[in-house]
Amino acid sequence: MDARGRRHVPLRWPLLMLSLIISSSLISATSSDKVTLELYYETLCPYCANFIVNYLYKLFDTGLIEITDLKLIPYGNAKIRPNSTVVCQHGPYECLLNTIEACAIDVWPDVHAHFPFIYCVEKLIYDGKKTEWETCFLKLGLDEKPVTDCYESGRGKELNLRNAAVTGDLRPPHTYVPWVTVDGQPLYDDYIDFISFICKAYKGSPVPAACSGLSAADVSQKGSLNIFTPVCYTV
Repeated sequence: MDARGRRHVPLRWPLLMLSLIISSSLISATSSDKVTLELYYETLCPYCANFIVNYLYKLFDTGLIEITDLKLIPYGNAKIRPNSTVVCQHGPYECLLNTIEACAIDVWPDVHAHFPFIYCVEKLIYDGKKTEWETCFLKLGLDEKPVTDCYESGRGKELNLRNAAVTGDLRPPHTYVPWVTVDGQPLYDDYIDFISFICKAYKGSPVPAACSGLSAADVSQKGSLNIFTPVCYTV
């Protein structure tokens, strides 16, 4: 995808970090009330980077993260050889970054801790600067050692195999990425409209402001957008 042809929604680091800090004060849901949103993706699929950078961050910007159990699974369309070697759709560098992001999620399990790092790496990928991913540690004031130790040890491979198993267990099976599910139900081509699906699935109270601003038609629609949403298909 030509970078000049991609739509970009600017997001400055201070604004994202402020959203992460204050979102917890907007609304609080019990674990049983939370809606589970799972994103199955691969790091070098440009459409996955676009979704994370230009859309998924809105969970934090609107405070909806407080009613959402967000799970990120960086594996995507990779394959496992008989010797347990992982082969990634966009080559070895994607395998590296998939593992780095899996390690970040493992090292910092709180979504408010690992999402800024994931966002930073994906923003660099989106901007055509994938080899600069290590600068995200400095930008965010994070200690890189736990992540690099995870990558260099057997833990990174364990996480890849675990993510492969979780992705392989999807029913129906995923046919492309980004593959987004809400409470286990795939959104298919409507993945860009994930906020409406979260609002529809949420049964707690009070209703978040981001949901109350949607009309009944907005919240109930499914499969009616008729908008082409580009994806990276399995091969």
